Amino acid sequence: MKDRIFLSFPHLGGHEMQYINEAFSGSWVVPLGPHVDKFEQRLEEYTGASHVVALSAGTAALHLALVMLGVTAGDEVLCQSFTFSASANPVKYQGANPVFVDSEPTTWNMSPESLEEAINDRKKVTGRYPKAIVVVHLYGMPAKMDEILEIARRYAIPVLEDAAEALGSEYHGKKCGTLGNYGALSFNGNKIITTSGGGALICPDAEAARHVKFLATQAREPMPYYFHKELGYNYRLSNISAGIGCGQMEFITDRVARRRAIHNLYTEGFKNVEGITVHQNPSADVKSNFWLTTILFDENLHISPEDVRQALEAENIESRWLWRPMNMQPIYADAPFYGSDCAERIFNSGLCLPSGSILTDDEIHRVIDCVTQYISKRQ
Repeated sequence: MKDRIFLSFPHLGGHEMQYINEAFSGSWVVPLGPHVDKFEQRLEEYTGASHVVALSAGTAALHLALVMLGVTAGDEVLCQSFTFSASANPVKYQGANPVFVDSEPTTWNMSPESLEEAINDRKKVTGRYPKAIVVVHLYGMPAKMDEILEIARRYAIPVLEDAAEALGSEYHGKKCGTLGNYGALSFNGNKIITTSGGGALICPDAEAARHVKFLATQAREPMPYYFHKELGYNYRLSNISAGIGCGQMEFITDRVARRRAIHNLYTEGFKNVEGITVHQNPSADVKSNFWLTTILFDENLHISPEDVRQALEAENIESRWLWRPMNMQPIYADAPFYGSDCAERIFNSGLCLPSGSILTDDEIHRVIDCVTQYISKRQ
């Protein structure tokens, strides 16, 4: 059996243990410490954001952003349907209700037209506008932020960017996560960089960042005893995990560049394969990090993504279906949905390919050969 090719395996740079050892030697084995401060600073320098708060998960970042935006029980929040469930679940944590918005075909992200339709219809139905908009940069591909932000401004609805998959992606030269009111990042084990598990929230100003840190550390008031006036959360990143992140950030530019190079290998490898489309940047103003390279199979091939996934698995290669849209999930079956079937059609015809920066060119060519040979046999 050939060696396993994973979808997106962690890529360590070798300096992570230096920071971990520093944490141990200084007894900073706690949810706060100098590595947390350093990690936040490096994220600020890289993204161009002024205020970044390191947290225990990307989901925690999304949740705290909704808290900061004043989302409470009974509110509605507009969410991109084509995404992982963590984009929508924090809405329910707040007792609010997600309203799902379809994608558009160029970026696969939130359709501005469907977004505006949803805003106006929810106003008619409920008598008030939704409390927030959660837009996702899916697989690292930036959404149509100019149009979305213009609509948001018109109706005075704040925007939360789910940039969990988009660290390093750029829109008009600005890093994703810095365009809306808040931006959530993830450092899960399969992301561009990892802290084992962790996330961060990009905040609009110093006061917002201060309050996010306060809420993330159980909202403990500055008293000589434990005193609480607000509901808090245990969401701060550990100093050990932040140390891993500091080591990872030393190589962030290389990691993003490698993911893009892998995407180029797939693009070149499939360019003459009829029936396969590699998802590309729609314009020069958009620069995806290509966290995962994704492909679509033409309906004329009469091939299911599951057929190809199993063929790859038989060769010890991990691949994955695209995210199943939230409006197709049983848990959200009763949630309002606006749009057509764009996200559903993409889901039914697409696949995520191995894209980890640790993969070699030979391993990528092995994936290309396996997919190509399978399609050739089916024709």
